Amino acid sequence: MQSRKLFLMTGVAAAVAAFYAYGASPVSTMPQQPLTSLPDAKPGECYAKVVVPAQYKTEMVEVVAREATVRYETIPAQYTTTEQKVLVKEAARNIVAMPAVYETVQKSVELEPARRTWVSGRSFRAEPASSAVLNAIASSGVNLDEQPAGSCLSEYYVAAQYQSEPVKVLKTAGYEQIEVIPAQYDWVEERVLVKEASKQVVEVPAVYETVSEQVLVSPATTQWKEGSGPLQKIDHSTGEIMCLVEVPAKYKTVTRNVLKTPAATREVEVPAEYAMQRVLKLVQPAQERRVKVEPTYHMLNRMVKVADEAYVWQSDKLFTPGNARPTGQTVCLNETPARIATVEQVQIKTPASTQEVTIPAEYQTVAVRKLVKPGQSRKVEVPAVMETVAKQVKLSDERSEWRQVLCETNITPNVVEQLQSKLIEAGFNPGPVNGHVDSRTLRAVDEYQRTKGLERGGLTLNTLMELGVGI
Repeated sequence: MQSRKLFLMTGVAAAVAAFYAYGASPVSTMPQQPLTSLPDAKPGECYAKVVVPAQYKTEMVEVVAREATVRYETIPAQYTTTEQKVLVKEAARNIVAMPAVYETVQKSVELEPARRTWVSGRSFRAEPASSAVLNAIASSGVNLDEQPAGSCLSEYYVAAQYQSEPVKVLKTAGYEQIEVIPAQYDWVEERVLVKEASKQVVEVPAVYETVSEQVLVSPATTQWKEGSGPLQKIDHSTGEIMCLVEVPAKYKTVTRNVLKTPAATREVEVPAEYAMQRVLKLVQPAQERRVKVEPTYHMLNRMVKVADEAYVWQSDKLFTPGNARPTGQTVCLNETPARIATVEQVQIKTPASTQEVTIPAEYQTVAVRKLVKPGQSRKVEVPAVMETVAKQVKLSDERSEWRQVLCETNITPNVVEQLQSKLIEAGFNPGPVNGHVDSRTLRAVDEYQRTKGLERGGLTLNTLMELGVGI
């Protein structure tokens, strides 16, 4: 065991020196996880904080190599020569003034407008009705503006109206008469409890015996300790190595009296005692019979108001109801015609104007080159050219995680020889297959992990499984 530790310690020093000589440098300053975040583990397992590289996938996408465009083709215009009348002198207009024509007309002018006035009473000299009276007439539903000239409105009092209707009044309320039927009994002999059954408690003493047994002084535990070894810490981007170690339980032999049977009590049943007794038994319980008596009523007549008293205004030309009495108030509509005067006015019959005299245009025949078909352009669509290229898409960022690794508790020269052989088969140079871990072996492991996109920072079980190394 001492020689194995010496081998491992020597390998660690050589490996670290060779690794930094190779030119490794810190690639990340990711925060270190606390010890409490270590995963569940079994005794003898070691875990290292490793760098899990970012994950990518390749997607094939189409990109535009040359965008779509258009080009134009020109078609020239076509002409022909024809004879055409050309304007030599434009047509013109000469303006002649025409005087206005007047006429004399008769026109009526309103000197004083017509008036409509409501007055109190039927007299021609009656005073104008007050606004309070006119508002009362309007609120009763009469439209004063629709009344013709000379009409009169009178106020009537209409008394309240009542009518008789029958009323049903309770004379005697309904109720129930109750008849009681008494209970019936009979004498019988029956067995009667004289003394109830009971239980008597008897004490049973405890029984002891002497025994020897192993007493647990301290239970078996596991604890995390810092690990060391040649295959854990690759560069400054990884964390410490933690190994789960099992601490065995401690026991002590003691002799003591043990209760075999505890003290107890036992219950003894004491039977009940009975005697024959003559008892008066209920044959049929008392009952009641209810008879319903209907209520009686008085039929009365009472007067009910069907219409309130009111004051109404009504035209004298309309029929007046028989229960309406005039109050003596009357208003009439007097109309005063408008005052008109006739005057003479001189008006324009035909306003002054101007008359245009047309002077015709003068033309001359000349040869003209005319456009038969205009020049045109034709648009030709040139489609886009597409290319398919590979694109790298990131699936997850680089992170730091605890992963199970080889350490001095589970590494052997045989495992190192398998590792070196598998690295050579995969195309990586770990140096000679000798079971010793040196800088070339560590460099080959790191290159393999980078190439395969595996987590870096220790010889993890994922790396061994990927290489096909058994431990």
